[in-house]
Amino acid sequence: MFNPRLWRSRVLAGVVALAACTPVAEESESMQGQLRLGGVLGETSEPFARAEAPRAFQFPADHGAHPDYRSEWWYLVVMLTDEAGEEFGVQFTVFRQALAVMEPSANPWRSPQAYMAHAAVTSVGRDAHWEAQRLARGHPGVAGARAEPYEVGVDGWSLTGIGGESGTFATQRLIVGARRFEIDLTLEVVKPPVLQGHQGLSAKGPDQASYYYSVPRLTAAGTLVVDGARHRVSGSAWMDREWSTSVLSEGQQGWDWFAVHLDDHTELMAFRLRRKDGARDKYDHGLMVRRDGSTRLLDPEDFMLDPIQYWVDDSGVRWPVGWKLTVGDKSWRLRAAVDDQRMDTAIVYWEGLIRVFDAQGERVGSGYMELTGYGA
Repeated sequence: MFNPRLWRSRVLAGVVALAACTPVAEESESMQGQLRLGGVLGETSEPFARAEAPRAFQFPADHGAHPDYRSEWWYLVVMLTDEAGEEFGVQFTVFRQALAVMEPSANPWRSPQAYMAHAAVTSVGRDAHWEAQRLARGHPGVAGARAEPYEVGVDGWSLTGIGGESGTFATQRLIVGARRFEIDLTLEVVKPPVLQGHQGLSAKGPDQASYYYSVPRLTAAGTLVVDGARHRVSGSAWMDREWSTSVLSEGQQGWDWFAVHLDDHTELMAFRLRRKDGARDKYDHGLMVRRDGSTRLLDPEDFMLDPIQYWVDDSGVRWPVGWKLTVGDKSWRLRAAVDDQRMDTAIVYWEGLIRVFDAQGERVGSGYMELTGYGA
């Protein structure tokens, strides 16, 4: 489906920027990134479909694209170790952004869909993080997503279903090749999809919501090539699927999001919306997935996220890289495995591998953290 030899597509960088914001020539790169975040996820005058009420999710159909909605992403993070015990993290995300509401066309290039892929590798042993980005207009030969057979990708980077005649979602293969790293992983679903929020409707404000489900645990195995060195790796992964038309309200500037794999085979997602006035947002929420796959929704009164350690980047932006997460009578310390895991991409954000410690300081898990909207 996504054959990079058909077209080597770099034509959409300007289109994505146009869709997300007006040019800001005098602002820093990080400031431009945060403006894009608001432009992509804030209100729009276009008549896209909106997430307004719970819906019946349909699988495998909902693994594919929802082009009637303005924004969508396929998000995969992987916590890995190699045969020598060195830790690695992998992020792969494909973003779909509808630029306008258009009637279908027989011309595949007359598509209103823009696709952007981000890939990153963290090497704890090297105290290093590398990111890469690809952009393309939606086209059957270059970029897109489909449910059957399952496949999502941009310009040669792909996450595809393998096994069976049509390719399944339960077993997937991730292929990414970048200048500083290569990724080839096979992933197997361990726990089935779980719905976030209220039956899959994840409210972010009084009139802002998304449809959101997660695959809370997959196994992962394969190879990483980092600076020319090949590593056989294995570990676990978390996958998110979300689509919406508008999810950030005017009073919100970003979010702090965490996905945690505990060693007892419990998974936790915690999501904190950051308000400009500094108050706790009543739409914060989370989810606990128990060992048996049953779930517990976390409302704001059920958990607390408190920043306890910061890293300052070369632009002077303070990123909270250490946190205390409290759920009921339990608490954990969440700490970045590498401080500098900033994604220096079209949208500047922090995305990286974290280690999880219990209240006694014992390592009890791993996970990923995403920080957006900082620096404004």
